[in-house]
Amino acid sequence: MQFQKGILLAGGSGSRLKPLTTLINKHLLTIYDKPMIFYSLSVLMLSKIKDVAIITNKESLQNYQNFFEDGSWLGMKLKYIVQNKPNGIADTINLSEKFLGKSNFCLMLGDNFYYGGNFSGHLLDCQKSRNKFNLFTYKVKNPNQFGVLSKKQNNYFIYEKPKNNIGDKIVTGLYFLPNKAIHISKKNSKSNRGELEITDVLNKLMKIQKPKIYDLKRGITWMDLGSLDSLNNASDFIRLIQNISNTKIACLEEIALKNKWIKKLSKNKMINKYGNSKYYDYLCQLNCF
Repeated sequence: MQFQKGILLAGGSGSRLKPLTTLINKHLLTIYDKPMIFYSLSVLMLSKIKDVAIITNKESLQNYQNFFEDGSWLGMKLKYIVQNKPNGIADTINLSEKFLGKSNFCLMLGDNFYYGGNFSGHLLDCQKSRNKFNLFTYKVKNPNQFGVLSKKQNNYFIYEKPKNNIGDKIVTGLYFLPNKAIHISKKNSKSNRGELEITDVLNKLMKIQKPKIYDLKRGITWMDLGSLDSLNNASDFIRLIQNISNTKIACLEEIALKNKWIKKLSKNKMINKYGNSKYYDYLCQLNCF
């Protein structure tokens, strides 16, 4: 596995979701039957990445530590890093420099949702291929709200929230990056909105290394969970899939078991975490105690 470590962004102000986020961190909001962070963490787990740094603000730190602890019950190694101010996505790379060391890494935005098709196959392909720079694109109807990927003469460039229509394929919030991205990020300057932009890092990286693009087509669903409509749409989608299939999307314990990171779960621990819930009942059906 060439990507040994992951960064999971779980901070931010969630301003587009106020007043929901006035009292609670956005990534702890409920998406049908689980906190939002379950879905993003599951992507890293499906990528076979067990060494993860969760980036959050100081107000939410205790909540994450109380629930996830050190991650050992999932066979993982979790570290917590505080981002005191919302200085941008690229700032989290700088904050994670010591944690990352010389490793290539996966950067995952905690409010991105992926499901379906051969998505998990794409994740494993990233790990097995020799390409150390991988991006995921998705066709949307409102590309001016995202970073749009453009290709000219075999060269890529990302335009952040372009006013003009230059295409409808946007770069989603999942990046498999080479270690050299840390050096690029450290030299990055703040944008006009006062943040260290991941788009600037990606564009500079693309000048020296061609990325492999995974174009997520029909059969794979991607959602940015930053708006009220997307929260409700994701909840409806997950409820429908789970009720039809009698499975659970982003069941962290199930993924850990399938990865063979753990052999079984502690029944008492699961009762303490989930109580008499349908989630606990699902774990019982897995015969994992």
